[in-house]
Amino acid sequence: MKTFFRTLTIVLTMLLLTSCGYNSLQQKEEAVFKAWADIESNLQRRGDLIPNLVEVVKGYAKHEKETLEAVINARAKATSIQLSAEDLSDPAAMQALQAAQGGLTSALSRLMVVAERYPDLKANQNFLDLQHQLEGTENRINVARQRYNQTVEIFNAAIRKFPQNLTNNFLLKLDRKEYFKADEASKAVPKVSFE
Repeated sequence: MKTFFRTLTIVLTMLLLTSCGYNSLQQKEEAVFKAWADIESNLQRRGDLIPNLVEVVKGYAKHEKETLEAVINARAKATSIQLSAEDLSDPAAMQALQAAQGGLTSALSRLMVVAERYPDLKANQNFLDLQHQLEGTENRINVARQRYNQTVEIFNAAIRKFPQNLTNNFLLKLDRKEYFKADEASKAVPKVSFE
């Protein structure tokens, strides 16, 4: 009888340990970190392309100095904010990064409007190449943000679901991760004017 209880205890312990989620929670957190690294990689790509785009536009639009300076300053601000894996649980850090990236997106939009004013610039192959690369990068950033948010959703749900929430509360103590949210300015309806 003693052997039966011992065997039953071992079997129950093994079942509990296999379904406690210890390893899966850590894998899900690593997936969040990887998804975040993908966003950072694409943001870096955008930051690397901007100086080249600015130089090409600068050659055609010397009197648009204010717009070009706004792009340069927005890029500097956006690239100066770096988040670590620990910051993904900090709403204020995420908000600061998102605000800086939103400012850069806004400055780039103004730069594209400047480019529309110069037919020679729009026909310049260097400008067209950079513009296509930047558009592709913006699309990559959007996809990376969506993947990050999906990964965060899976992780946040996992640390709240039974029995994984017990494993997290007593062993791992992993924090909920913040979603990458839209910039408040992007919610406004764009103003279209044909003057």
